[in-house]
Amino acid sequence: MAFFDIRNIRIAGLSACVPNTINDNRDSSLLPKEELDKYIETIGVVRKHWVRHDGSVCTSDLCIKAATKLLDELQWNKEEIEALVFVCQTPDYKMPATACIIQDRLGLPTSCMAFDINLGCSGFMYGLSVISSLLSSGNIKKGLLLVGNTQSYYASPEDKSYYFIAGDAGSAIAVEYNQENPSLIQLSLKTMGNGKDFLIVPDGGYRNPVSPSSFEMRDFEDGVRRNNLHLHMNGMEVFSFAISNVPKAFKELITYFNIEKANIDYLLLHQANKFLCEKIRKKMGFDIEKTPYNIQEFGNTSGTSVPLLMVTNMHKQLSERKLNILFTGFGVGLSLGVGYMKIENLIIPELLYY
Repeated sequence: MAFFDIRNIRIAGLSACVPNTINDNRDSSLLPKEELDKYIETIGVVRKHWVRHDGSVCTSDLCIKAATKLLDELQWNKEEIEALVFVCQTPDYKMPATACIIQDRLGLPTSCMAFDINLGCSGFMYGLSVISSLLSSGNIKKGLLLVGNTQSYYASPEDKSYYFIAGDAGSAIAVEYNQENPSLIQLSLKTMGNGKDFLIVPDGGYRNPVSPSSFEMRDFEDGVRRNNLHLHMNGMEVFSFAISNVPKAFKELITYFNIEKANIDYLLLHQANKFLCEKIRKKMGFDIEKTPYNIQEFGNTSGTSVPLLMVTNMHKQLSERKLNILFTGFGVGLSLGVGYMKIENLIIPELLYY
């Protein structure tokens, strides 16, 4: 695995934004009532927030609202922000890079470098490693990491494996060069591209351009019907990947950096689904009190999962005291990241709605 020991970087604050529209799993007619109730209990997702599927709200809009509020509360001079990294798999356009559009809409200087990273569930981990590396030399003093997805666009309404968990959200993380009072950030990243077919939208790219057959609905396993513009998820393979690799990756991280597990205040798991997360938590030996969840309200929000969890469940703690946190993101790619951070006195606005 690729290990990163990030120095001279401080996470100054973070914010998150979700759509106003709520999609409640209890209203679904995809499964009989009794079966539906059991399924909701297993995956832990009661409802999630979705954008309207008419192009009126994109991932960039959610991230821009989060970033605008965060910058206001930090009272940062926008002219000092010279790095913008946007991690997303639902961009505004195929080109240009959405980060360039965001740079303009936020009113950041033309000296600001801006680019996209096409990653999903592990996006926060990878994005944090990239923007921290950009700032660690001190040539760039302040940067913004934006992580978001509106993956409900990819959810077939006839696919129980994905429709019930997909949530939309955007987040903003403010990072600055700081030698006097840096955050401690240690990361480990991993890729298993041989599992690409386990989470994939088959058509719509340049390998398989959109064609009439892309829209044809097809039957898969029981309770799953979708076309090739929907996300195809092999739930059993993804479960196997996560349960086999996430605890192992954490163990390697803890060993490599000599982290005292007893000093960990919280374990923040990518909110994939409750059943899987509980398996990982128990395998790692963490108490439920140290493992917060917001999946019941927001579902699986891809790379936004951990930042959103910090905003909704840890706002007070992160604002008032120093915390030792283990965190992870894993999924589409297949891609995996685990991390440890020691952070304090973050500026965290209340959750925003769009």
